[in-house]
Formats: sequence, structure tokens, C-alpha cells
Amino acid sequence: MRYIIDRIEDRQAVCEREDGAFERIPLCQLPKGAREGSVLVPRGGAWELDLQAEKERRARLFAKQDGLFG
Repeated sequence: MRYIIDRIEDRQAVCEREDGAFERIPLCQLPKGAREGSVLVPRGGAWELDLQAEKERRARLFAKQDGLFG
């Protein structure tokens, strides 16, 4: 299951799971470089950034934005 960091509040990342539910994860548990919009994957009791999924997600969002605003 993937998690997307929606926002950061009070030293916690508020993440949206693939099923649409939200979960809070302490920033100290996340890998270096995690930020709003980062895609996280739990692996072996730790979190990993999925940089390829993030890149694809951002490209889809920018394409959608360009379609709406030209």
C-alpha cells in the first residue's frame, strides 16, 4: 500500500492511503527528503520514498492543471 503526504502538521505527516483513509506518521520516522506530495511505501518496518511514483503522479497533476488552465 502506498501513502501520499498530504500535509505536515505538528511534526507529523498527514498521509492519505490508497484506500482514501488518512493516517498520521511522525516526521522522525520518515526518510530524509520526505515532503508534501511524497509517495511513501512501508518496507521492513521502515518507510521508503517511491520517487518514480511521485514523478508520475506530479506529471499527471501538471497535465491535468494545464488542461484546465491552458
